[in-house]
Amino acid sequence: MNVSLNSLTPAAPREGDTVTVSGTVTNDGSQTVTDAQVGLRIGAVPLGGRTEIDSASKRTAYQLGADGNEVGGKYVQKVSRLAPGVRHDFSISVPVSALNLGVDGVYQLGVTLTGQTSAQPFPQVLGIERTFLPWQDGAAETKTKTTYLWPLISATHLTARMRSDAQQTPLFKDEGLAKELQPGGRLQQLLTLGSQLDVTWVVDPDLLVSVEAMTTSYDVEGPDGTTVAGRYQAVAKQWLNQLQQAVEGKKVVALPFADPDLASLAHTGKTVTGSLGHLKEATQVGADAVDDILQVKPNSDFAWPAEGAIDPSVVDVATSAGAHAVIARSDSLRETGGLPYTPSAARPIGGGTTAVVADARLSTAFRGDMTGAEDSTLAVQEFLAQSLMITLQDPAKQRSIVVAPQRMPSASQAQSMARALTALDDKRWSQPQDLAAAAKAKPDPNATTQVPSAGAYPASLRKQELPRSAFKEIQDTQGKLDRFQEILSAPERVITPFGRAMDRGMATSWRGRTAEASTFRKGVQAYLTSLTEQVKLINKSDVKLSGRSATIPVTVQNNLVQGVDHLVLRLTSTNPTRLKVGDGLYEEQPVKITGGGHTQSVKFTTTANANGPVTVSAQLYTEDGQPYGAPVRFDVNVTEFTATVMLVIGGGVLLLVLAGFRMYTQRKRAAQQRAEAGPDGGPDGGPDGDSDATPGPAPDTDPGGSDPEQPSDPTPDTAPESTEPSHPGERVDR
Repeated sequence: MNVSLNSLTPAAPREGDTVTVSGTVTNDGSQTVTDAQVGLRIGAVPLGGRTEIDSASKRTAYQLGADGNEVGGKYVQKVSRLAPGVRHDFSISVPVSALNLGVDGVYQLGVTLTGQTSAQPFPQVLGIERTFLPWQDGAAETKTKTTYLWPLISATHLTARMRSDAQQTPLFKDEGLAKELQPGGRLQQLLTLGSQLDVTWVVDPDLLVSVEAMTTSYDVEGPDGTTVAGRYQAVAKQWLNQLQQAVEGKKVVALPFADPDLASLAHTGKTVTGSLGHLKEATQVGADAVDDILQVKPNSDFAWPAEGAIDPSVVDVATSAGAHAVIARSDSLRETGGLPYTPSAARPIGGGTTAVVADARLSTAFRGDMTGAEDSTLAVQEFLAQSLMITLQDPAKQRSIVVAPQRMPSASQAQSMARALTALDDKRWSQPQDLAAAAKAKPDPNATTQVPSAGAYPASLRKQELPRSAFKEIQDTQGKLDRFQEILSAPERVITPFGRAMDRGMATSWRGRTAEASTFRKGVQAYLTSLTEQVKLINKSDVKLSGRSATIPVTVQNNLVQGVDHLVLRLTSTNPTRLKVGDGLYEEQPVKITGGGHTQSVKFTTTANANGPVTVSAQLYTEDGQPYGAPVRFDVNVTEFTATVMLVIGGGVLLLVLAGFRMYTQRKRAAQQRAEAGPDGGPDGGPDGDSDATPGPAPDTDPGGSDPEQPSDPTPDTAPESTEPSHPGERVDR
């Protein structure tokens, strides 16, 4: 038999109240139940501690004695006949006085179906559902100070893309955020309920920035890749205005922008250069965003690792951006000293860092599906039971307890949490306290302060972490952004959106969604690449060069909405002996395009030395010498280096050769004539010779003389330096 307990009011009764329990019983067996009744069973004595609450909540079958006695008489509801598959609703109201509650404490309360079947024709308990009844009639001697974190966190909704206009209209991947903000939506419920409670708001600044982006013009990706205009500006404005009113005068904790996954950074990301720098920037940006949008000064001194699980590396990373307190959980920082009570949350763990240890039982009380009335009711009653039991563990010892629920509670989970906190409003055993006060509370000297080792970190959580490759992708994106911003006239237009997009790529919300996280990061990088490609060289056809020199233009195109500067265009010849660019191999020209959507033509001087094609490469560079974009290559074909030019050059060379030959023959002829004149200076040995010459023997006048080097009949035509036009050599020279 299935017994369902759908409501219990009041959740924490006082003297004079009437407890009403409602639910259903369903015959899920094969035999008809007869002579049945639904009744309440209350434990004879309160449970002895928190572990007994745990044990009772896990029991399924009825146990005689352990499940107490039925509150009989008129406080039962008769069910004459219950056929297989039939459900019967019940509601039983019992005055507190009829429950015979004794001392303050947590009592087990059971709802049972008693009846008989044809197979077992005698009265017996056929089904039971257990819950707990916290009983504290008056105010406790010492109340527990309870801090309840109320998280306003969502998954990533903004893409890195935006419309290329002056307003940089944001683009959302869908209208999922709008659904959360609408009446009945998750974030709307969290806001409405939280505004009625004394809680500490824990806010992801990315959520605020995203909602603020929706308050004006925004776009949404369509199913076919197109974009459509967003329609929920009014919803976003209303939610944001309501939040501003709700947090006025309240304590607000700002997480780093986009709630980065601290454990992933610690275990896989910190070895990638620049990753921790993103965390530090996200911390400052997050605090500023909360201040700007909500008009409150947030506390950014707290780091919140996923599920409150810590090890030394997680603590180091969590505090590297300036946080001095880490929100841990008691199932990570476990008690080893055998304390008979739950110690206060604050623990000094060295280095000036405080671990604020949230209670694991209270923090996980509202996990799972709370849409069913039974699940919600049981969770609320167990939460209240554990809360009261903490106070009763040592009534004279006041402690500060922190509750850190799941990061993104559903609407039904938020409603269950609110019901439990509302039941504590009368402050009989618990009083609210903000997170900053809990962190500053006096630590229990006997509480555990030893941070668990890396090997103790839960393997199930490690499997959900971002891989190292994710941080490498972010590093690559940052490097490309650094190079891109150097050429922009308004770099903040890309630094801010892409900086925040990279923060979103490290969000804790990606846990368990590895493929989606990868798609997001690749989308950010692809969009940045598409922007960098908006500044490019226009492809150029081959060039024909006429004459020895010419000017070659190369065009740079800027399709961004802002100007670009600090670029250099280099034109390089692959064969400078045939075609020189500038004075040699290449020439560089600065590039500056003052407005978006414009082009600039850059001109280069070239000099050709021979016919034929030469490949030329145009490449943009940043001022520090890094290539920017793809090069453009084209051929310069020198086809009009003419025959006349070649003849002139060849003629000049020939003249030089002939001039040299002329000089050679003239010198040789002069030498011959001097030899023929003899040592006396003239052909006859007379006074025409050199007057200082030394006398020599008389010449041999025999025409048949034996000296072959002397002409036999010298004539005046052989005089040296003759310029007679009829000389054969002169005709060749001319």
